[in-house]
Amino acid sequence: MSLRYALLALLRVGPLSGYDLQKQFSQSVGHVWHAPDSQIYPELRKMELDGLIEGEEQTRGLRGVRRVYHVTDAGNRSYLDWMESPLDYQRVRDPAHLRAAYLEAASPEAARRFLRGHIAQWEGELEQWQGELTHIEALSNPMLVRRLEVTPAADHARTIAFKRFTYEGLVERARGEIAWARQGLKLVDDLER
Repeated sequence: MSLRYALLALLRVGPLSGYDLQKQFSQSVGHVWHAPDSQIYPELRKMELDGLIEGEEQTRGLRGVRRVYHVTDAGNRSYLDWMESPLDYQRVRDPAHLRAAYLEAASPEAARRFLRGHIAQWEGELEQWQGELTHIEALSNPMLVRRLEVTPAADHARTIAFKRFTYEGLVERARGEIAWARQGLKLVDDLER
């Protein structure tokens, strides 16, 4: 259900076509909530049926038409109600930690390959999220710029602070995963001796 609220968060900044919404999603919300196009477009249709958004056909070029979505009053209320309600935490599904729990069945070299791969994955995430922090500080993140354009000036510092807070948490998560995998490499070495 969080996909719905992620989409509403983006649309509250201003109307977007499905294509533009998908693009904005991958550049912002997608860092904390993954959803492929195959989930976004059906959710937009459901949201429209539920009266949370309204689609409007717009002419594009000589023959093209695109559907642009706007948040309705009901969609705005639903979003604000969600923001005020307690979060429904989901049980964790973590394939890396599941595999780590059974590494005794792997050869030491396979365990090392897995842990090095985990480090490489999270180093990539770390670099991306540090880059986002740089964009936030420089006010060069396109979605943040759009959000600030529709946010009262008195709330700009608050908006920027929460974006920074989010990415600082993601940076810490990446550093934790890297440290955990390095500890695993040391464990493999210790057990092999």
